[in-house]
Amino acid sequence: MASRSSLKKGFLQGKWHGYVWFALIFGISALPAAAQGGGKLKITGRIIDGASNAPLGYASIRLFKSADSSFVSGAITDETGGFIVDIQAGTYYALTEFIGYKPHYTPGIKLTAANSPLDLGSIKVAASAQTLDEVTVQAEKSSMELSLDKKVFNVGKDLANAGGTAVDILTNVPSVAVDVEGNVSLRGSGNVRILIDGKPSGLVSIKGASGLAQLQGSMIERVEIITNPSARYEAEGMGGVINIVLKKERKEGINGSFDIITGHPTNFGGAANVNYRKKNLNFFINYTMSYRNTPGKNYVYQELYRNDSTFIMERDMKSNLKGMANSARGGLDYYFNTKNVLTAAYTWRTSKGKRFSTLNYRDYLSNLGNITSYTHRTQDETETEPNSEYALTYKKTFNRKGREFTADVRYLDNWEDSDQYYHENVYKPDGSPSGIPPLLQRAVNYETEKQLLFQVDYVHPFGKEGKIEAGGRSSSRDMTNDYTVTQQTGDGAWVTLPGLTNDFLYEENINALYGMIGNKTGKFSYQGGVRAEWTGVTTTLKQTNEVNARKYANLFPSMHITYDFAKQNALQLSYSRRVRRPQYNDLSPFATYSDNRNYWSGNPDLNPEFTNAFELGHIKYMNKGSLTSSIYYRHTNGKIISIRTVQDDGSSYTRPENLGTEDAYGAEFTGSFTPYPWWKLDGSANFFRAITDGTRVNEDFKSDTYSWFVRAMSRFTLWKNTDVQLRGNYEAPQQTPQGRRKALATLDLAATRDILRGNGTLTLTVVDVFNSRKFRSITEGANFYTRNSSQGRLRQINLTLNYRLHQAKKKPKESLEGEF
Repeated sequence: MASRSSLKKGFLQGKWHGYVWFALIFGISALPAAAQGGGKLKITGRIIDGASNAPLGYASIRLFKSADSSFVSGAITDETGGFIVDIQAGTYYALTEFIGYKPHYTPGIKLTAANSPLDLGSIKVAASAQTLDEVTVQAEKSSMELSLDKKVFNVGKDLANAGGTAVDILTNVPSVAVDVEGNVSLRGSGNVRILIDGKPSGLVSIKGASGLAQLQGSMIERVEIITNPSARYEAEGMGGVINIVLKKERKEGINGSFDIITGHPTNFGGAANVNYRKKNLNFFINYTMSYRNTPGKNYVYQELYRNDSTFIMERDMKSNLKGMANSARGGLDYYFNTKNVLTAAYTWRTSKGKRFSTLNYRDYLSNLGNITSYTHRTQDETETEPNSEYALTYKKTFNRKGREFTADVRYLDNWEDSDQYYHENVYKPDGSPSGIPPLLQRAVNYETEKQLLFQVDYVHPFGKEGKIEAGGRSSSRDMTNDYTVTQQTGDGAWVTLPGLTNDFLYEENINALYGMIGNKTGKFSYQGGVRAEWTGVTTTLKQTNEVNARKYANLFPSMHITYDFAKQNALQLSYSRRVRRPQYNDLSPFATYSDNRNYWSGNPDLNPEFTNAFELGHIKYMNKGSLTSSIYYRHTNGKIISIRTVQDDGSSYTRPENLGTEDAYGAEFTGSFTPYPWWKLDGSANFFRAITDGTRVNEDFKSDTYSWFVRAMSRFTLWKNTDVQLRGNYEAPQQTPQGRRKALATLDLAATRDILRGNGTLTLTVVDVFNSRKFRSITEGANFYTRNSSQGRLRQINLTLNYRLHQAKKKPKESLEGEF
């Protein structure tokens, strides 16, 4: 058995690369199908809670040579607590670690070809609420953890996320972009499936991804990016899947963390993440509240060409959205035994907001020196949005490692009530009254959503490395939207504006079955599967009795092939077929009315688009970091793109249309590098070409664009308990079928310091230091030219205090001290 001093020596030798090991062993564990190479054998086992025998998912195990305590290899456990480590024959000791638990050493591990795979059995670790003693140097999670088919973004280690929302977090996740309206895209594709804990959620339903603005970032543990999903995932989402994993503690006893937030512009909030565990029962609750005042601004310049004349319109808009949001998520896990667990959870969220906007229009003839009129319009909106979600999940594991059964049922009940008043006055060029009577209008919008979801999944291992997976899913969703626009007459009566009042009903039923098989032969491993989905969607406009019913069945195959090279290299080829079904907002014909010259609406006649996606990925582990690279190709039929048209009176209408095809090619690089213990770098770059052909709709609707975006994060440990971080984003210009989008560049700054004897952390963030996060675009048509600049959020400064209750205190880290 290695002595305690030798353990300490070996551990300190590895400290220089402590930040990197976690990323490395995660990547290794994420390649379970990688073939043995270079004489590697296997060590297996399971890590469990020493008191309750519950499995510990995402715990780490590292193996060191007994002779010199040098690090050799490691792995991260799966959700069942199981692990597999590929390693050469030799004598080792193992170090098992998990946040909130004491480190556990397993000495005297002798691995030979004769006893491989060597099963270490169940390794029991004990919870600890005390400071780890000096022999333990706990590695931090990397901000990014890499594998061939998935990128994991650990929220807590990106300092700039403190005090922000889920939208703020997604804005800075590699491969992801979020526009001024909160729409999320992945690798340039706007059709992305967003899941919460692997399942649909009310947070991304009625309002799409923009609902994530109500989710406090402090509730999020990590974000998983899956660019080419297998058949086990829903076929929805051509760009891929973004899975947001919320926090849930697992420690014995009571423990948790608390956040207090203040910021400018107004951002006050608090959050609590509390867990209580006693043997077989685990209770968890997350609660967040926030009050925000979010200012924004937008500028539109438009030229309309008619009858040999040019009509120019400028519109300036400033808005303030003040709102209170509350969110609670609670539940319990009951472990019947180590192999059977039942989880019940309830999520409640409500937000109440008040939006006030001023819109100023200036109309000109021929040039900006010839103003013809000035119009002042205001929007006063009150909005209430409660959401509820009920979930029940049962999971059973079997004696054979990897065999498991999961069943899940959940019900979503969401609604939204919006009441808006609009005042409008028109003036002469000199500012005097025009004589046109002022307008007072009102728009009332009431939306509901109810969704019921059933899902079962089964995994059955066979042979030495084989695995069969199968499952089914059934969901039904009903949504309604009652929309009315009225206008006050001179005598004080209210009359309905023609064509702007209706009841829109949306009914959706999707049933699916999938099957997959995977195995390995030599240096090759493979996973293939197919998913069958039957879809029925019916939209109804009640007042006008317009019914549009669609039913279709589709097969969605997927394939992943991995080849393992020597010296920590692996290559993977993948293929999947994906679909984008028009959702509620895509189909709803109701136009926004806050700006009565620029309207946005859905298209009830929209059809789904289908994509075939191919990707070749490579991962390389290096001494001080790791690098993943990939090239990809997507071919899309029925491409959905928003198209803008301008009428003779100057009013514009933007709605989604099925154009034709799109071919997208790209290369992406994501890496992590630690040149020194006190300096860590993460970065990603994406280069792509997209060819869009919509000539069957309009001969001018086509584009061929080359573009790229890059993100980089640099984190320094200045003193033993103080970190400083810089984070920069740049998105290059991009052509669109109707024009182009201009470049965007931002810089965020953050600093954090541990206080209260390691139990607390104080974080100062400045998001968008130069106030440069502006979305600028140019759109052109046969009779118009439009230039747009939007800034949905101005520079934000936040100060956040995080306090940890009965959790392991942070250890001092290497710093710049003594390096110069």
